[in-house]
Amino acid sequence: MKIYFAGSIRGGRQDAELYLRIIDKLQSYGTVLTEHVGAKTLEDSGEKNLSEKEIHDRDMAWLQDCDVLVAEVTQPSLGVGYEIGRAITLNKRILCLFRPDSGKSLSAMIAGADTGSPMFVVKNYKEEEVASILSNFLN
Repeated sequence: MKIYFAGSIRGGRQDAELYLRIIDKLQSYGTVLTEHVGAKTLEDSGEKNLSEKEIHDRDMAWLQDCDVLVAEVTQPSLGVGYEIGRAITLNKRILCLFRPDSGKSLSAMIAGADTGSPMFVVKNYKEEEVASILSNFLN
């Protein structure tokens, strides 16, 4: 299985260590195409060795190639929202993870897209629930 993990980069790197732990769990299900999202060395200015066009084109190729998109959506990010929208048009299965205890509000555009279909799932979670949520979604 090819998994596209989406998490905030330029929107803020506060959750980078959490992303790394989620990516680690995802790797037991297949190849995480975007494992760099959890890298501690990745700054909120993004990747420095690629142009913005190269990043966009690479990520869109990965999105087209993936089987599922898993997005951590607690930290608001225009890029993650864009990736989710594109994944919808590509008919990808999508799991959005949101931590309500963060004090943030989830966008209605994400929360409202979960209509009970297995193609678009939004889960409120605490970190200790991630393994179970991933198992239910990916198996």
